[in-house]
Amino acid sequence: MADHGTVEYATAAGNDYPAHEQTYDTFVKFAFVGTIHVINLVIGLATGGVLGHWFTALLVFIIAVVGLIPGLVTGSKTSSYIAFVLCFGIFAFTALSAH
Repeated sequence: MADHGTVEYATAAGNDYPAHEQTYDTFVKFAFVGTIHVINLVIGLATGGVLGHWFTALLVFIIAVVGLIPGLVTGSKTSSYIAFVLCFGIFAFTALSAH
């Protein structure tokens, strides 16, 4: 079919492996921060929907967003850890005090 032309291959100059590693690290950090944020939202929905404490759930949602923003901006996982611990603690306290 293409016997009439020469085959040309595009080649990359240099080694871009560090750029690939940086992209992968950034993806993993964003995936972690996003996953923890979704878990915090589910905790908030459980607090409001299952336990019926919607004002407490609002607090959980606010903490979830406050934990999300620094994680997205800086790529740090620390704010996500702290937000998760706070949200889970609020949920556990609310669930245990309801009985």
